[in-house]
Amino acid sequence: MGTFIVIVEDEEDILELIEYSLDKAGFETMGFTSTKNVEQLLEEETVDLMIMDRNLPGVEGSEFVAQMRDKGINTPVIYLSAKNKESDIEEGFERGGDDYMSKPFNMKELILRIKAIIKRTKNDVSEGKVVYRDITLDLGSRELFIASQNIELTKLEFDLLHTLISNQNVVLDRDYLLEHVWGGDAIYQDRTVNVAINRLKEKIDPEKSKEYIKTVRGVGYTLC
Repeated sequence: MGTFIVIVEDEEDILELIEYSLDKAGFETMGFTSTKNVEQLLEEETVDLMIMDRNLPGVEGSEFVAQMRDKGINTPVIYLSAKNKESDIEEGFERGGDDYMSKPFNMKELILRIKAIIKRTKNDVSEGKVVYRDITLDLGSRELFIASQNIELTKLEFDLLHTLISNQNVVLDRDYLLEHVWGGDAIYQDRTVNVAINRLKEKIDPEKSKEYIKTVRGVGYTLC
């Protein structure tokens, strides 16, 4: 089965350009000019990736993604938006994004980023369990349990935690994490790692009482 990508973009010329370019690159695509009907599709079909504009009619793109995350739909998302301030980018990641590109954008770079995310999320077939302190990662079902309580993670967050646990007692720098979690095939920034780590820490230790992940200033991250 091919890779199925949903594109939500209200400017029809940009939507057609993305669809044409991705079809040519070998992906299956379906385009929408608003989020209307997208939720139903996500519930009925296996969607490998969404490319999501933010300035959309009706529901703003990142608000829609946050709603999907709250409903347990963890389809990877690349935001493609003219909102390009640092606060906008951080907001996009905090609302469930896996990557963020600002308009105007380079199509080749978009395709590289798509391939990196697909490579990471489709390599999810390993089975077994990984245990660290009171954390259990079920690699087969891709579920996280902390003290037997199920905690919802995005695919990226799951892979990030798995990488940290697999490298206990080692300080992992941002370049290592970009290579092994994000795929290393695309262009990312250190801030991408910082935002993802902070979001993961908030989910697995909301009361900040367990301190699973330690930040080593100027170096990277390790498990405590």
